[in-house]
Amino acid sequence: MTGGGGTAEPLGDIHSVASALVVDRPIVLVGLMGAGKTTVGRRLAALLRLPFVDADEEIEKAAGLKIAEIFAMHGEEEFRRGERRVIARLLHGPPQVLATGGGAFMNDETRALVLAHATSVWLRADLDVLMRRVEKRDNRPLLKQGDPRATMERLMAERYPIYGEADLVVDSNNGPHASAVTAVIRALAARAAVAGAAP
Repeated sequence: MTGGGGTAEPLGDIHSVASALVVDRPIVLVGLMGAGKTTVGRRLAALLRLPFVDADEEIEKAAGLKIAEIFAMHGEEEFRRGERRVIARLLHGPPQVLATGGGAFMNDETRALVLAHATSVWLRADLDVLMRRVEKRDNRPLLKQGDPRATMERLMAERYPIYGEADLVVDSNNGPHASAVTAVIRALAARAAVAGAAP
């Protein structure tokens, strides 16, 4: 199911929709770096009155190292192993909004866990939007080697077909993050209505 990110709806209305949602499992946000998973996730969690958890922060706590340090000292493969363990633990906790790193959903085991135990939402954005957002921060290990734009294009080609397996797809493009939050709420409500159950 796809939701747009462009149409705003009155704030009171979206609060009513959010309040009516019964969430009985984690909501997991997936997508590339710069898609807005953390920003959208925090606002979504606030609207749904759920805890917000950033998987990368949990990985850093567990390892006692920053993500960039884990990559530099142990490599991406070791980082992904730790990421898988942390996400598995979080998925077996209470309902929450969980923002995952861009590569988490690419791991077969992690993806299977997410699809079985959570409602997954792909925050999809186009290349120019992603590049504008990631250029503001210097903490993206995968963009530190070679041409960042070419790297991002390669990641989009590799990952977008897999991200498409998420339960819901919401565009997170040029508008304010609040538009993406609204679109996620509407998509969750539509899914719940179709299923006749909680998202």
